[in-house]
Amino acid sequence: MKASLLLAAALLVGLPIAANAATPQQQRMADCSAKNKGLKGDAYKSAQSACLSSHAAAPATPATPQERMKKCNADAAPQKLAGDARKTFMSSCLKAS
Repeated sequence: MKASLLLAAALLVGLPIAANAATPQQQRMADCSAKNKGLKGDAYKSAQSACLSSHAAAPATPATPQERMKKCNADAAPQKLAGDARKTFMSSCLKAS
């Protein structure tokens, strides 16, 4: 029994632990850092600051399903879609949100 537990523990320790997915902020930092590679000192700091500020200004996608539905309905209304065309539009819009 102890051998089984030891083997299971060894396997768990040996398995690569999936790293947590990068948060949006971490992803922005990595993108900006790659973009500003080669810069040093104050030039790097100001370029990073400008890059991160421009990312922060990007509009966020609606978080809740209700907000996504509102946004997609508002986008579909001016197109005057009906029937299957509206269903297809709404489906693709909700998946993209």
